[in-house]
Amino acid sequence: MEFPDDNLSIIRSHKEDAMGVFDLFSKRQKRARGEMPDVYVYDELPQALRVQIVHIIEDAFGTDHYDSSHAADAYKFVNKTLCREYGVFELTKYPKSNQDSIFNFFLEEKNNERALDVVELCFKFIFSVIAKNTRYLDRTDRNISPNDAVSELNERFKEHGIGYQFESNQIIRIDSDFVHAEAVKPTLAVLRDKKFAGTNDEFLSAHEHYRHGRYKECLVDSLKAFESTMKTICELRGWTTKAGDTAKNLIAICIKEGLFPQYFESQFSSVRSLLESGIPTLRNKNGGHGQGASPLVVPEYLARYALNLTATTILFMVEAHHSTK
Repeated sequence: MEFPDDNLSIIRSHKEDAMGVFDLFSKRQKRARGEMPDVYVYDELPQALRVQIVHIIEDAFGTDHYDSSHAADAYKFVNKTLCREYGVFELTKYPKSNQDSIFNFFLEEKNNERALDVVELCFKFIFSVIAKNTRYLDRTDRNISPNDAVSELNERFKEHGIGYQFESNQIIRIDSDFVHAEAVKPTLAVLRDKKFAGTNDEFLSAHEHYRHGRYKECLVDSLKAFESTMKTICELRGWTTKAGDTAKNLIAICIKEGLFPQYFESQFSSVRSLLESGIPTLRNKNGGHGQGASPLVVPEYLARYALNLTATTILFMVEAHHSTK
């Protein structure tokens, strides 16, 4: 039996929305006892969370009408893609269907990153294909919209204290709700502009390196994203640059051409000092040059600082560009 949305809203609390996340009595009691996680973990996906994610995917992929195979084809695509990438013929032994193969693999997989592969690939399909394919939407019965599916996934991650979110069509690692909300998400939003496509790719690549513990590569791509932001702004403004301009040169051009408001002139030296001694220096000392006899180890906290500094700096410069047109 299906219930109208207006009826369902009666049993939701004021904290809930259309995602299908209910503030159950047991959850409220856990919060009251201080048992809800307040520190993110990254090396496990609890079984309860995996089951909830399966429910979301099932609701978002939906079921086919009698004369269509869109949902079945979606599961086939995910299953075949994972098999090809892993170099295997099947994800699980004797699956009843592609859907069964995917979900059994996801529920049983011990490797956390491979389990997240399933989540990311399914939600890429939900966000990039289902959401934009009117034939899929018309020929299947679904219990949740693509946007609500992504929202619920992110809410479930937070509910279980898992430090990942699905943003800009991929899973990224987060370390602080505040930094993610105030710096990373707004930066990803401004980089959706096609003019900043190169920067977006490099910034997301830095996040991907960070998620997999490749901290040197994270620093390198952070600098690339930072430099690409300035190069793009210079191109859009018609400011002359050279092919080999470094971050220091690009910063100088942006300041010289008045990217920042004139009433910031007294602060130019401090802004320039912050930008020049921030991302470029971190990369130069730890990520981008010869290591000598002893390999340099970039600690996680340094990579995290560089990534967050990149986000706030890119956001600052793009907003300055838009406000001074």
